[in-house]
This record gives sequence, structure tokens and C-alpha cells, in this order.
Amino acid sequence: MGRVVLVTGVARYLGGQLARILSQDPAVDQVLGVDVVPPKVNLPGMQFVRADIRNTVVHMGVIATPRQAGGRATMKEINVIGTMQLLAACQRTPSVKALVVKSTASVYGSGPKAPALFTEEMQPRHAPRSGWAKDSVEVEGYVRGFARRRPDVAVTTLRFANFIGPGIDTAMTTYFSLPVIPTVLGFDARLQFIHEDDGLEFVKRAVLGSYPGTFNVSGNDILMLSQAIRRTGHKRVALPEFLFTPFGRNISRAGLIDFTTEQVAFASFLARREVSVA
Repeated sequence: MGRVVLVTGVARYLGGQLARILSQDPAVDQVLGVDVVPPKVNLPGMQFVRADIRNTVVHMGVIATPRQAGGRATMKEINVIGTMQLLAACQRTPSVKALVVKSTASVYGSGPKAPALFTEEMQPRHAPRSGWAKDSVEVEGYVRGFARRRPDVAVTTLRFANFIGPGIDTAMTTYFSLPVIPTVLGFDARLQFIHEDDGLEFVKRAVLGSYPGTFNVSGNDILMLSQAIRRTGHKRVALPEFLFTPFGRNISRAGLIDFTTEQVAFASFLARREVSVA
């Protein structure tokens, strides 16, 4: 058998879309999908399994918000413990030759001492202390440990900027869909995005080629938060910082947006420091 690709997180949008794209590529003989629950939609050409490891593994299973997982404790278990179990299975499987891991630029943190742009060699000045970003830092640590133990495996870590596009539903896209978008008075955050199609194409190329290492992935330019809001056509309301945080928590509790504590902090900093283009 030729190239067999295992994709985790196929019950969620990006993982499912990647499995669909790979199953249509003639260079891939078989796509196996793994997740804690079956996909909600049919994915032709993909075989769903509870556990299987072949020669290429694509880890798309890190969850970004507690609501997706059913709570922060479950989110942590899926993200960190699930990754540890996946890597342990890869460790025991000699046939694994490549591992591609979807990570996030949020591992760099956000704060006033951060540089304007991060390169892959830089260390965060404000390390994440909670939520998805902290989980991703731990996941990357376990992935680096796996790479040291299995130098025969080509390990690729992709740190994506915020995904955006017509099909994807994230806390960021929901934030921009609010009829009135709250911001922090006196500050205008800098943002970078990656279109869902471009991001999936990047993962596909990492799967079909061999690009070991860690790569930042984003669009070419930045957008100021004010510019992004103007493009939505929605209204903007600037709140003092001491009101913005409780406001974000309240709209999260009301079910209007899955706005976690770290996302509130992200929007509160005087300038968002994002990644360089890979």
C-alpha cells in the first residue's frame, strides 16, 4: 500500500475538510479519520476509525474553546492527554514516517513587551497562562519530545494565525458577526488571518511533501482591528478596559459568543503582536 494518512479531529470543520481534500488527491491511497465522536456529515473517501496509526499522521484535534468540548476540563483532556496518547501510539508504531501538527500563533502570547513580529526562533515575552494557547504550548512540548525520541519521523508543526472564511465557525468569526462589536477604548489591536482554504492547502502540502520543523502560517499583511470591523459593516462600541473584560464574560455566559478569558485579554492589549509569514 502507498501513502496512508491518518487525520485526527475529523468531526470538526477543519479536520473534516482536510480529510475530504486529501481523499480526493491521487497521491493519497487512503485517508483514515479519528475523533472522539463520528463526523456529523458524510466524508466520501474517508474511513472513520476509533484508533489506527499508519505512515502519516495529521493531528488536527486540538480544541480552541471550552464550549466545543463541553467544558474546560474536557477540553484540557482532549487537547493535552489526547495528544500524549496519540504520540504514544506513534512512538510504538515503526511504520509512522511523518507527523503534521496543527498549532496556533497564540503560543507566542500577547503583551506590551512583545515584538512587532515573531519569527519561529523567538521565545514568547508573555507566555500564555490559560486556555487553548496554554494547551497548545504543552502540546508542542510533547511533540518536540516525540521528535527527539523518533528522529526517523519528519515532524512538522504549523502555527496558524486566526482562521477565517465562509465555512469556519470560531470565536473570532463569531466576534466579528456581532451586530455591535466591542473594543477597548484607546487601543487598536493588530491582527493577522489565514483563509481556511489557504490553511488547508498548507497542511496538504506538508502531508504530501517533507518539511520537518516549525512554521508560522498567516496572510501577508496585518489588519488593524478597526479596519477589520469596518469591512464587516457592523457598528463598533469602544469600552473602557475595566468594562471590556466583564462585558466579554457576560456575552459569553449569554451564549452570544464563546469568548474565553484569554480571548478577552487578547483583545485588551494595546497592540496585538502577530507572526511573520511562513
